[in-house]
Amino acid sequence: VQLQASGGGSGQPGGTLRLSCTASGFSLGDYAVAWFRRAPGKEREAVSCIDDSDGYSQYFYADSVKGRFTISRDNANNSVDLQMSSLKPEDTAVYYCKSDGIDTYWGQRTLVTVSS
Repeated sequence: VQLQASGGGSGQPGGTLRLSCTASGFSLGDYAVAWFRRAPGKEREAVSCIDDSDGYSQYFYADSVKGRFTISRDNANNSVDLQMSSLKPEDTAVYYCKSDGIDTYWGQRTLVTVSS
């Protein structure tokens, strides 16, 4: 059983990056999935979440990313993706995902750096 975050890297202000949280050993579709980030010198921040536990998709976005980031499921790849658009330097952080359901799993971290 493993949860792996990928897709981090360097981006420019105004650019886009796409992160993926991919599960192996269990079906991610049965779990709520959240993305978190921790910027240098700052507290951990919940960035976005998708939850289908009530039979329909519910979404959460932090005010800091609302309108710029989109979370979605890719059931074919057993993943939850975070499309990051209109990147800002303050999006620079270590990002990681978490799945909550019968069990809780934390994914590996992936670094996102936004600079010109």
